[in-house]
Amino acid sequence: VEAVAVEVVAQTTAAMATTATMQTTTSSTTSSSETVTTTSATAATTTSATAAKTTTSTVKAFTQNAVDVGTPSSAAAAVESVLEAHKDEIDNKILLYESPTMIWEPSSLYRFKDLLAALRVMYNEGVANKYFYMGDDSSNGHLYGLVNIAAFLAQSMKETIKYNACDENSWDLVGGGYPLSNACGQLGQSYQDYTCADHEKHMECPVKKDMAITATTNAKWWGAPAPLFCGPKEIYPTTGYWDHSADCNNAWVDPPLTCEVYEGQKGGMFNNEAVSPNSSGRTDVEGCCYWGRGVIQTTGRCNFGKLNYYLGAGAAEEGRESRYSDINFCEQPDAICASEEHKELKWIAGMFYWVESLQSYSVGDWDYITELKKFVDDGMSGNKFIDAVSGIVNRGCHNPPCASGGVDGAHERSQNFLKVLTELGLL
Repeated sequence: VEAVAVEVVAQTTAAMATTATMQTTTSSTTSSSETVTTTSATAATTTSATAAKTTTSTVKAFTQNAVDVGTPSSAAAAVESVLEAHKDEIDNKILLYESPTMIWEPSSLYRFKDLLAALRVMYNEGVANKYFYMGDDSSNGHLYGLVNIAAFLAQSMKETIKYNACDENSWDLVGGGYPLSNACGQLGQSYQDYTCADHEKHMECPVKKDMAITATTNAKWWGAPAPLFCGPKEIYPTTGYWDHSADCNNAWVDPPLTCEVYEGQKGGMFNNEAVSPNSSGRTDVEGCCYWGRGVIQTTGRCNFGKLNYYLGAGAAEEGRESRYSDINFCEQPDAICASEEHKELKWIAGMFYWVESLQSYSVGDWDYITELKKFVDDGMSGNKFIDAVSGIVNRGCHNPPCASGGVDGAHERSQNFLKVLTELGLL
């Protein structure tokens, strides 16, 4: 059974977190045996200073040449050189998912090639004059960029990569089944009601009742619910639930049963004999097309509207430069997970959140970029920095436990961070 923690603006429940500008859905399944070896915080403490010097040496000549030329992307170029040198480790040791047989395997959805393509878009072109931070031209500049990427990957590994998921899974069990109306929101939420602040209202997606979309990905455990879907009441006047205990492969009944709802299905089936409300009472899926998508699940009409306004057809229609002018993210939110032409979108959606909600985070005396630099300059030791980052992503504050509760998987997130730093040669 999956559990989720969702950050939304001004809408907090015991398992929802609040961020200033973006609402995201983050999913996790029940804990399973951990088979990935990670580096301990103690080891990190004793080796980080030496490792920082080693990594600096590795790209020193490259970085110095770039700095001498005075190009603004010198740190980014140095960061890319490190990533390229460790692309095999990234693909085969970092971007892993836990299969239904409890074996860790390289993700089929999240690959280095697409990660790098997304980074190049987000640090070169950015969104609304905001760019993914790749460091600066100081002596530790490229290390700042690499640690920013490591923190981003650490959270992404927990949220989606470990499940090989792009679309949000149906995980909210209500009355013994998984309501089909979970597409509208889980844990008492209503995704289509996640609207923009007044000064950004012009960006949000309108609710289109005639939209009909089926998710591209879903969980694959025995009996796992079918992909989320949305559609008008003319097609789905009311909705039932997914029976995860049903045997869908039975040739002895009349008519015979086969598991054909989704690829890889081994159990479970739809049950529409009775109306089954989700945890917020919805019994339909009309207008419910804005569930979480991407590496750090982008959710709600405001967030998809911002993507469209800055990167999609919305920009092109107003005569502004648009990276994806042929994609209307309001009408095609599924492009994030379904596009074969632009596989980097599942990464870009998460980086957009990161730029808006992490890199710009400054509350009280805690500022993300300042703390990131301090972590690097002090030798990259301890969990204080990554624990604060995890709190922001999962619960909306840098000093958990937050008002909405403790961080889900805090230890796993910190171990992911140490693992990424290690595989990139920083520890």
